Amino acid sequence: MITIWHNPRCSKSRQTLALLQEHGHAPIERRYLDDAPSVDELRAAQAALGVSALQMCRTKEAEFKHAGLSRDSDDETVLAAMATFSRLIERPIVFANGKARIGRPPEAVLEIL
Repeated sequence: MITIWHNPRCSKSRQTLALLQEHGHAPIERRYLDDAPSVDELRAAQAALGVSALQMCRTKEAEFKHAGLSRDSDDETVLAAMATFSRLIERPIVFANGKARIGRPPEAVLEIL
């Protein structure tokens, strides 16, 4: 089963979804802006990605500053902010085979299929 945390307004997210479909996959789409992940789900995504919370956060969004975050913020603080402001989550994230990849570039997700 493949799941994509998807934002249909984002070109990289649309490209990643199209790439998965071109490779014969029909991923489950989770529109994370409408169905925000919990802190526990974000922590699990972080573990599957193998990155820091900051690496899965969109630091240039206004919510980053609004949430009081900085490049020195600890993982738990960043994860809590992403659960509150789901726009902070880097997109898209694809989950497959117990692993995850951020689709930047979209082809990065192919290595976990």
